[in-house]
Amino acid sequence: MFESTQGAAWRVAASLAFAVFTCPAAAKPIAFADGTTIMAEYGAGTMEEAQAFYAPYYWLSLGAGFLRLDSDVMPRTRNIDDLRANYLVHRWNLDDAQANVFAWGGLGSATGNDFRGSVLDREIGFQADYETRRLYASWVTDLHESTAYSDRIDTLQLGFAPYAHDYQDLATWLVLQARDYSGGIHDGVEVALLIRLFKGGAWVEAGVTQSGKPQVMMMFNF
Repeated sequence: MFESTQGAAWRVAASLAFAVFTCPAAAKPIAFADGTTIMAEYGAGTMEEAQAFYAPYYWLSLGAGFLRLDSDVMPRTRNIDDLRANYLVHRWNLDDAQANVFAWGGLGSATGNDFRGSVLDREIGFQADYETRRLYASWVTDLHESTAYSDRIDTLQLGFAPYAHDYQDLATWLVLQARDYSGGIHDGVEVALLIRLFKGGAWVEAGVTQSGKPQVMMMFNF
């Protein structure tokens, strides 16, 4: 009985350890239970975003965010403040990999220069990711809509780590990103080459788009 219980405990601990050291490879709205996640992103001339979430459970986080969208093809801006809930739909802990599916929704207030006053913003999104210690892929779609607009951002990322890492080590990833904006924010698919670094709960990536615009993203879990 003791050996069986001890073996089960080791299996649970191993699963948790794997989830912890692989989690920062791709930005996620839920890191771990009783944890706080802060994320920020800056894309020159296109998008600025900041979010903060608290997870009372490993499958749920609640928080708030700010999103600013600036069109680079017409004089159009959006400023959106919202409250959001994130839900872990499913997680696969495999022998040498992990996969996740997340969904979220939120409500907020938005202003812009192509409509009057503020409007109710509705947000819905989805994320699927798969990662090992050397490779990962993720797809994120995020929709903001109201009576005045409908803006969706679709992001595909493919990453490669030149060396395997442990949680306490500095990890390095090379990331190719393709992003599509609807709603007249950007014409065509925006492609960026990024370098991602993380250690423990700190995660930073930076690079440039094909048009030479800088892009920076940060995430901190504690």
